[in-house]
Amino acid sequence: MKKYFAEFIGTLVLVVFGCGSAVAANTLLGGEFVSAPLSFSTLLIAFAFGLSIVAMAYSVGNISGCHINPAVSLAMLINGSLKIVDFIGYVVAQFLGAIAGAGILVAFFGSNDSLGQNGYGNASALGTEMWQAFAVEVVLTFVFIFAILGVTSKIENSSVTGLVIGLTLTLVHILGIPFTGTSVNPARSFGPALLAGGEALSQVWLFIVAPLVGSALAAIVYKVLTSKKKEISAQ
Repeated sequence: MKKYFAEFIGTLVLVVFGCGSAVAANTLLGGEFVSAPLSFSTLLIAFAFGLSIVAMAYSVGNISGCHINPAVSLAMLINGSLKIVDFIGYVVAQFLGAIAGAGILVAFFGSNDSLGQNGYGNASALGTEMWQAFAVEVVLTFVFIFAILGVTSKIENSSVTGLVIGLTLTLVHILGIPFTGTSVNPARSFGPALLAGGEALSQVWLFIVAPLVGSALAAIVYKVLTSKKKEISAQ
């Protein structure tokens, strides 16, 4: 149960500090006498998400592996690093953590209008169409998961794993925020969407399905590449 609780806490922290920073940054920079480029707020939000992962990786990583993302757990399941029972437990804990985190944001900001939810169309800074949003989320998640699988494949990387994963999450957010707000994490998207309701909730299916597709593709491609490497080493 400790590892499930660790996943709950980790996901809660990611939503509170990642999504919370997005709400705070957009509110402050959208003030009447404040003028700042979108790129500035994008960097602030990207680093908030990335640093949240770094903090949790070195806090609960030794307990649960710090997945705090169903897409990561799916990749580990496909990769054979996670049992199906633990996969289910992790995903449930992650979704509950995200919902709790979104609830804390409602209490902090006194409203559920803006909780850092993802979106496309009118809910996107670039007016991204649905199929474009799906493609963006698949690609971003593929890169994120691919990096995770690579850095966690060698025990000697353990001291820098959290930093690498956090910076990779920052990287994908820098590109993805203008398109969709960047999900790459079904739980992170579901919690805020559930409490925000309306358009966010009607669109959340994309931010559940697309990251899982990207994760599965990354796990399969990584498995194929590493199997080829083993064949070459054996020759």
